[in-house]
Amino acid sequence: MMRDDVTVNAADIARLADVGRAAVSNWRKRFDDFPEPVGGTATSPAFSLAQVEQWLRQHDRYVEVPPLERAWQRLRSAGEDLRLGDAVGYVGAFLLYLRRDAAGWRKLSLLPDDQLVQRLSAAVQDAVPEIPGRLPGASAVEPEVIRALAEIAAERGPAGAFDEICDRYTDLHSRRLLATPRDVAELMARLAGTSSGTVLDPSCGIGTLLLACGGSRVLGQDVNASAARLTATRLLLHGVDAVIRAGDSLRADAFSSERVDAVVCNPPFNDRGWGYEELTSDPRWEYGLPPRGESELAWVQHCLAHVRPGGLVVIMMPGVAASRRAGRRIRGNLLRAGAVRAIVTLSAGAAPASSGAPDLWVLRRPEQDEQPASDVLLVNAGEDLAVAEAAWRAYTDSTELPSAARTVRIIDLLDEEISFTPTHRVSGLSQLEPSVFTAVRERTAAALAGLDIPKLTPLARRRELPMATVGELVRAGVVAVYQGPLKMAFEEDGLPVLTVKDLLLDRAPSRRTGDVPGLVIIEPGDVVSPLLYRRETATRVMREVGAVLGPELLLFRTDPDRLDPQFLAGCLRGTGEASTRLGSSGRIDPRRAQLPRLPIDEQRAYGETFRRLLAFEDAVREMRTVSDALVRSGLDGLLEGTLQPG
Repeated sequence: MMRDDVTVNAADIARLADVGRAAVSNWRKRFDDFPEPVGGTATSPAFSLAQVEQWLRQHDRYVEVPPLERAWQRLRSAGEDLRLGDAVGYVGAFLLYLRRDAAGWRKLSLLPDDQLVQRLSAAVQDAVPEIPGRLPGASAVEPEVIRALAEIAAERGPAGAFDEICDRYTDLHSRRLLATPRDVAELMARLAGTSSGTVLDPSCGIGTLLLACGGSRVLGQDVNASAARLTATRLLLHGVDAVIRAGDSLRADAFSSERVDAVVCNPPFNDRGWGYEELTSDPRWEYGLPPRGESELAWVQHCLAHVRPGGLVVIMMPGVAASRRAGRRIRGNLLRAGAVRAIVTLSAGAAPASSGAPDLWVLRRPEQDEQPASDVLLVNAGEDLAVAEAAWRAYTDSTELPSAARTVRIIDLLDEEISFTPTHRVSGLSQLEPSVFTAVRERTAAALAGLDIPKLTPLARRRELPMATVGELVRAGVVAVYQGPLKMAFEEDGLPVLTVKDLLLDRAPSRRTGDVPGLVIIEPGDVVSPLLYRRETATRVMREVGAVLGPELLLFRTDPDRLDPQFLAGCLRGTGEASTRLGSSGRIDPRRAQLPRLPIDEQRAYGETFRRLLAFEDAVREMRTVSDALVRSGLDGLLEGTLQPG
C-alpha cells in the first residue's frame, strides 16, 4: 500500500480526472476547498495526491487512480528531480530481472523491507550484466514501489510497465531529454531501411530511434550514462539484441571497428565543445575537417565512417547546416562523392533541439569504383511525414515524385554557396500538382462571392441615443471586467494563452504558460479587447473555451439577458476605431467606452449587424491571403512549366 504523501502537479491531476488542464485551473479559482499546494514552485505547484483524491470524490469527479500511476507519482516524489533518471533506470533493470529470474524474486519478496534492499541490488546487477555502468543501489527506489511494480509487471508484463514509466519520465523532462518524436523516429527508421541488419545510433539518448528500428542487432552510445542505461533496458525488455555503451562517441568511440548496415542519429546541435582541438587529424574526416562551429558535420562524417559501403545514414540536422558558409567545403565534397542522396525539411518542433525547421539528411556511403550519383532528392515535407517517405520510395524506384519533392542535379548545387536547403528550391505551392492553381482560383472566387456587406438604412435626421459607460454597467452588475496579467512567463507546455497578436489575427492561442493563481480562463461569449487601443485594434466575442487571458488584454463577461455580447463588442471596437481616426495617441482604455442605452432586442439587432461587419473584415483578410496564394501559384506554375496561358 502506497503512503499518502505522494504529490502531483496540475497536469497529473488533469490526466487522473480525465479533463484538460484549464479545468484544473478553473477548479482552483472556483472552489475555496480545492487543496492548497504542498510544494513545487509558483508556476508548477505540487499538490497532495491523497487530498486531491478526497476532493475529487467529494465533488463527484473521482476516477480510480491506476496502480502504475500511483507507483510513478511515488517514484517521482521520493527523491531529487535530477536523480530521477537513475531511479527510472533502476526500475527498468529490476523489471528485466523479474523477467529473467522470477523465482529469485519470489524468494526475495518474502523478506522484510530492510533485508530486501540489502540483497536486491546484487541480484539485479548479476541478472542484467549488459546494462552499461554500475546501477544505483536498491535504495534509489523505495521497497513499497518495488513491490508495487512487481505486481503491475505481473499484470501488464515488464516491457509494457516500463514503457509507461518511460513515457511519464519523457513527458516530465521533455526539454531536458530532447527525445526524437516517435513519428519522426519511425520515419527515419523507414528511410534508412533498418528492418533487418545491424543498426547504430551513436547519440542514442533514451533509445527512441533504436526502438523504432527493428534491426536484427542494434548498437548505441550516449555521453549520458543514465540515458545509456535507460536505452539498454528498454531494448532488452523488448527482446532486442542490443549493445549499448556510455561515453562520448566523437572522443571515445565505443564501436570504432564496427561497420553496420545503417546508421540513424539525432545528434546534439550547436555543440562548440565537440572536440575540435584533439580530433584535428582524425581519419573519420574523409570529407574535410569540420570547422569548430560545425559539430553537426563532424557527426555526419562519424556516421558515414561507421556504415558499410552502400549502407544508408539518416541524420537529423538543423536547417542552417545545409547553407552555412563555414561548412560549404565539406558539403561540396559530400556532393561530389555522391554521398548525399536526399534532404528532407520537416516542420518546426520535429527536433526539440532546433529553434527552426530541421532537416533529415539521407546519405549513402559510396561503394568502391562506383559511379557517383548525378542528382539529389529535395523534399519540403513540413508536417506531412508521409510525403517524405513517398518521395524517397519514388526516388529509389525511379517513379513519379509527389508534389512537394524534386530532384536537383548535383552540378547545379555546386555553386558559390553549395546550399541544398529544400525550401529554397522546392516551394510548397510551386511543386504542387498543376491543378492547385484551379483549386486556389475556385477558393478565391468563393471568397469573393461570400463577401457579405450589411445594408444600413440612412436616417433623415440623426437619432439621439442615450449613452452609458462601461464603468456604469459594471457598477450595475450588467458586465464584469477581468484583466490579464501585465507580465506572464511563457513555457513550452501548459495552459494555452491568448495574446494580443492572436486577437488581432483571429487565430488560436499561440503561447502557453504554467498554472498559477490569478489566471483568467476565457469562456464562450466573453468579449476580449486590448487593454489599451492602438493603431491596430480588435475586439472579439470568443468562441473557444479553456484558453487563458494573456498580457495587456481585457475580458468583458456580460449578463446576456441585459447586455448582448456582440453589441458590446461592436461598441468597443467602434470606440477604438474612432480614437485612432480622430488623431488620438491611440492609448485609450476600453473601460471608458460609451454604449447606447438600448432595449435588449434592439441591442441584438445592432449586435448582429456589428457581427456581420466584423465578419466582412475577416473575409477581406482571408481574401488577401488567398489572393496572394493565387498569384504565387500562378507565377510559379507558368515559370516552371506546369501551367500555360488560357
